[in-house]
Amino acid sequence: MNVSRTINNALRMVPAWSLYIMGVLPPVWLFYLGLTGGLGVDPIKAMEHEIGKLGLQVLVFGLAITPLRKLTGLNLMKFRRALGLIGFFYIALHLLVWLVLDVQILGQIWADIIKRPYITVGMAALIAMIPLAVTSNNWSIRKLGGASWKKLHKVVYGAVLLGGVHYTMVGKVWQSEALMYLAVITTLLAMRLPLAKWRLKAAKAP
Repeated sequence: MNVSRTINNALRMVPAWSLYIMGVLPPVWLFYLGLTGGLGVDPIKAMEHEIGKLGLQVLVFGLAITPLRKLTGLNLMKFRRALGLIGFFYIALHLLVWLVLDVQILGQIWADIIKRPYITVGMAALIAMIPLAVTSNNWSIRKLGGASWKKLHKVVYGAVLLGGVHYTMVGKVWQSEALMYLAVITTLLAMRLPLAKWRLKAAKAP
């Protein structure tokens, strides 16, 4: 716990807005690699995949903040809203690369959304995240009220789960990496169930 306290004290000096600056760097770097031949023979597909995976990673990390605080005492709550917005930004870029650079044909886009289940699931995840991104500001918290705002933002649980399912369905075969992400997401969500919370409290009791 002393280690956690030391880290928490250091993190108090780090402003949450600094994450937004750092969050812009990975997609900029990926676009640079795509333009300079650093993403292989199919840079558009590679860029689309990597940005989407970045978005999922950031959202999963945001989902882990509460369990991490309960299990280790490490408090990253001040960064959770920024991580959610950065994750949404990456997923929106992932969609934009697919729309503008990959498919490009409007009729084909709609056909893919309807006919390909993994795209349908991915679109559902993105749509679920839109109201969360729009209301991730102090004005919305005041307007909705803290309790209502928290209830609305629980939609992120379903959105991240859909994102994990989307990533699992993208490959033609089951991939261990995608299944690992889905397992982590499922575990983090299960830890929020009432029974899991009760067991955690019982384990920490003297």
